[in-house]
Amino acid sequence: MLLRASKKPVPKRGNPWVPARWVGFLKRVVLHPVRIVPLAYLCMISIGTLLLMLPAARTEDADEGFMPALFTAVSAVCVTGLVTVDTPTFWTPFGHTVILGLIQAGGFGIMSLGTLLALMLRKKIGLHGQLVAQSETHTLNLGDVRGVLFRVARIMLVFEGATAIFLTGRYWFAYQENPLAALWHGVFHAVSAFNNAGFALYSDNLIGFAQDPWIIIPICLALISGGLGFPVLIELRRQGFRFGSWTVHARLTIYGTIALLLLGTLMFAAFEWNRQETLGGFTPGGKMLAALAGGVFPRTAGFNSIDYADAASETLLATDILMFIGGGSAGTAGGIKIATFLVLGYSIWNEVRGNGQVNIAHRSISSSVQRQALTVALLGVAAVIIGTLLLLTFTDHTLEKTLFEATSAFGTVGLSAGITAGLPTNAQLVLIVLMFLGRIGTVTVSTALALSLRPRLFRLPEERPIIG
Repeated sequence: MLLRASKKPVPKRGNPWVPARWVGFLKRVVLHPVRIVPLAYLCMISIGTLLLMLPAARTEDADEGFMPALFTAVSAVCVTGLVTVDTPTFWTPFGHTVILGLIQAGGFGIMSLGTLLALMLRKKIGLHGQLVAQSETHTLNLGDVRGVLFRVARIMLVFEGATAIFLTGRYWFAYQENPLAALWHGVFHAVSAFNNAGFALYSDNLIGFAQDPWIIIPICLALISGGLGFPVLIELRRQGFRFGSWTVHARLTIYGTIALLLLGTLMFAAFEWNRQETLGGFTPGGKMLAALAGGVFPRTAGFNSIDYADAASETLLATDILMFIGGGSAGTAGGIKIATFLVLGYSIWNEVRGNGQVNIAHRSISSSVQRQALTVALLGVAAVIIGTLLLLTFTDHTLEKTLFEATSAFGTVGLSAGITAGLPTNAQLVLIVLMFLGRIGTVTVSTALALSLRPRLFRLPEERPIIG
């Protein structure tokens, strides 16, 4: 009788060069949903840079350097609009198409776009993909990610399509552009407007249309709609104008947007109304339209209907404030966001009055939300200050202009005081980092860099230092 030898399971051998605990550590660090978002943006920037470096993307007279492609790719993916080269003359139609695709992908969100494509192809989504999309779209209900993504895509297409129709008709009939050129310009500027990117196919941006309401007003409406944020747009679609049914976030975003738009328009008109360098030669109606644009465009749009290099110092400072605050959360706008700014304002007001609890619209705001708002604001201030100091170190420009440029980059606005195109490489790298931080979000970046997520299991004794 033959005895069959029992087969013992052979243990799997891992890579002898990479210990198993290191592999697990890397998976925990890299594959966390919050950290995948910055990595995905970096991948898209890399792809965009490579595409823009192709000979087909540049005109014959364009410089073949690496920095123009990198800077433009970062600016497009981060929906900023700052440029170091003249977009209509430096890039070919293929390059313009690449820029348009990067703007659309950056505005919608790399993870949201990837998840939506997976849904369309496979009709299903895994838990990890839902977590990634949730961190990008800021949805509160994990089970609602699928519906949110489809609604986001539908909202974007509706607003971009409506804006493109208006702009195409105006370019065609009023400016005698041929139908194909008018359609291309209408679609490009509609996508750039809704995504708050600020890229334009005209060398003077929108200065040539500063007194044309059929161009400026549709673009302003698209900018405001994209800047409100997808949660607010979806809530408006559900609740309409039943103000009592709005959430605290919707109230803060909508009321804050209206207040900042009015304030920005009034300040712009007051500072520039009679200045010959900007609005002095406009008609009264043109001045009002330009003032409206001056209140809307700093809200992370990047378009400009005047040359900000000629703007008054008061206008630049007011624009700095608007750019830093930005627009609504979970949308195409940048900055620290309106809700963050107003939560801090309410917190200060309640602290001054001696109230221990912050209440907004008959709802209490948790201390964790207040801490998060404070963290976002202070990290934003630190980013702008450090960026401004570096720009002052690397260039000979004044504090006024370097602060404007740093704030514009961090707020993903794209307005320039006329110095970006002439900056040296090290100063351009500073703006690239600021644009990336502004788009991804200071909290997301800081969380992605944090390697330890373990909660603290003890609490130290309290002590009260002297404040003030």
